[in-house]
Amino acid sequence: MQLNRRHFLQLTALAGGGLALSLYEQPLAQALGAAQADGHAPGLSPRAFLGIDRSGIVTIQAKNPEIGQGIRTMLPMLIAEELDVEWSQVKVEQASLDESAYGPQFAGGSMATPINWEPLRHVGAAGRQLMISAAAKRWAVPEAECSTRAGKVLHAGSGRSLGYGELADEAATLPLPDQSMLRLKDAKDYRIVGNFTRGVDNPALMTGKPLFGIDVKVPGMLQAVYQKCPVLGGKVKSANLDRIKNMSGVRHAFIVEGTVRGGPVLESDPGLEPGIAIVADTWWQAQAARKALKVEWDTAAGSPTAAAQSSAGFATKAAELLKQPPGHTIRAYGDVDGALKSAAKVVEAEYAYPFLSHGALEPQNTTAHFKDGKVEIWTTSQAPGGGRRMVAKELGIAESDITVHLTRTGGGFGRRLMNDYMVEAAWISRTVQAPVKLVWSREDDFAHDAYRPAGWHAMKAGLDAQGKVVAWRQHMATFGEGDHAAPSAGIGPEEFPSGQVPNYFIGHTAMPLWLRTGPMRAPGVNAYAFVSQSFLDEVALAAGRDPLDVQLEILAATTVPLPETGATARRGPAEYRFHPARLAGVLQQVAEESGWRNRKRAPGTGMGIAAYSCHLGYSAQVVEVTVDANNRVRVNKVWAVADVGRQIINPSGARAQVEGSILEGISHTLLEVTLTGGKIDQSNYPQYPLVRMRQVPEMHISFRITENSPTGLGEPALPPVIPAVCNAIFAATGKRVRTLPLSRSGFTLA
Repeated sequence: MQLNRRHFLQLTALAGGGLALSLYEQPLAQALGAAQADGHAPGLSPRAFLGIDRSGIVTIQAKNPEIGQGIRTMLPMLIAEELDVEWSQVKVEQASLDESAYGPQFAGGSMATPINWEPLRHVGAAGRQLMISAAAKRWAVPEAECSTRAGKVLHAGSGRSLGYGELADEAATLPLPDQSMLRLKDAKDYRIVGNFTRGVDNPALMTGKPLFGIDVKVPGMLQAVYQKCPVLGGKVKSANLDRIKNMSGVRHAFIVEGTVRGGPVLESDPGLEPGIAIVADTWWQAQAARKALKVEWDTAAGSPTAAAQSSAGFATKAAELLKQPPGHTIRAYGDVDGALKSAAKVVEAEYAYPFLSHGALEPQNTTAHFKDGKVEIWTTSQAPGGGRRMVAKELGIAESDITVHLTRTGGGFGRRLMNDYMVEAAWISRTVQAPVKLVWSREDDFAHDAYRPAGWHAMKAGLDAQGKVVAWRQHMATFGEGDHAAPSAGIGPEEFPSGQVPNYFIGHTAMPLWLRTGPMRAPGVNAYAFVSQSFLDEVALAAGRDPLDVQLEILAATTVPLPETGATARRGPAEYRFHPARLAGVLQQVAEESGWRNRKRAPGTGMGIAAYSCHLGYSAQVVEVTVDANNRVRVNKVWAVADVGRQIINPSGARAQVEGSILEGISHTLLEVTLTGGKIDQSNYPQYPLVRMRQVPEMHISFRITENSPTGLGEPALPPVIPAVCNAIFAATGKRVRTLPLSRSGFTLA
């Protein structure tokens, strides 16, 4: 795949500020498909990515932010494979932000693999061709007589060979090869791709060397904290800044008016929040000064209703809305009402899930140095291009005057697709005219997140006399205004089982929200899978059938396609559209590997099954739990099967992504964020307990290899584990979990 400017901008716009990740899989697939169809687009230059010294050491630039997903290892592996060098010859360096040279540079939506699979292999192949051309020129032989192996060019006819290091200077003077003439390796010849490869940062991580944004140091750097109103958008009425300025180590303390924009629906990056900046010699001095702050806030400055918001109020309002007809139809076909009326059996239930915080271990941080009208930034952003645009907008400077360096990030999970902390650091640095490192406290992270939105669903399904699903009706109460949902709160027309049942309706009703929301790992589907896969388990029980059989029957049905025109048009390549057979394939494989058909467990132990497709991948899981007399749940085992195409690039990283998704999904069953008086109630991990080491289950992970282009693994394995856990709890106890977290249904994790 090659990218021209138009398609590149499609991708980067989707990956940057204002991103609605819950619905971006199809638009990205469309942009990818358009790029693939354009055979005239120029390829990426190997000279941007590659450096070869005279000893033969190859330095490869890692283009994307590394947030723990192994991308700093995986993407260079693609280049090294086609360059035809030994992995031991490779040194990886982190590239700074330069999307004109590297193409899209972001971490989100599991898109690194599908976006880069073709372009980066072509980068390596072009570098290899330059080496061949240089050797052929030196030997005065046809290029067709030359081959490569392990960092050397070989000439079979004469037995001569030259190492890449010996050819590097000559290769640097040659014109780039014609992209259309490059030949990529056959998979059977891979020596790097497909092999377990340890992360390039592992030695530094194990020895505690500085890699992360929080480790950045630049000469003359000061440390900053930023105190914001507990209620979003609240402004300072008064503060004891005179006292703060006289505290030990404090250099500056000042009010920032802020630029937050919005109404009933906030943008993902709505602007600079108002607050008070404190800049000191050390972070501890700045933090100590903040603890001495006495601030009177105008909580109505952002929205007059902000301080009246509460989780209890939202739940009450949602319950009222679900009793009324949906305000907006997302997709409808067939005759749902008629099918429900004539159904042999109708199943009804309501499901709910809470706001969630990302809870990344490294708090938000950025270092910025504003000088002479330009700013240099070191950031942990997942979408640094969007961050640069936001900084340029808020500071009123050109993007070309902003240099952005990418640091390793201690967890993103979607939070760092928003760039508020990046703008805050740049603003503070400009104000004090010095380099500044801004580090949020843990309490900042919880109080000022872009939360996974809560949601409420009224479900109804109709069964015929044979227990087949003939109708599906779903009404979602969410946040937004009219048909416009808050970021990551909306649900799309393709969510399961859309298109796979004969009569279908899904709609939503929005309510206003003055709170930042945004993508969390597997945006949207991390909640929707819980609803639909849990309800499907209920439907199967009502039909007296195995939920596996019911789901396979649905997936085998003739698909009702979305319209090919208008807002819901599918313009992406066919392989990126939903393929029911691929989801059925992972379901069948996980059922076989887990012994699902023969599941007989002791009292108090049960198994649950679930599957979902998201971010171009397919995943199915079976979970075994044991529940004791005190309703303490122990997740014993998880069997997981994923289909992400024909090639697992780095099996080590792939397994880690599935394991991490499973653990995060289990955490999602435990956690919630609540509001009282417009303020977040949780402030730190004691009120938001992530899964502990002692709670980690045994995991059996497999990959189903199919003849499809490779796609990403950061997200597809998360959604199924949540309903699989809940379905297993029902199998063990007979009690259905319809509201998360588990504590709302009387369960805890042992």
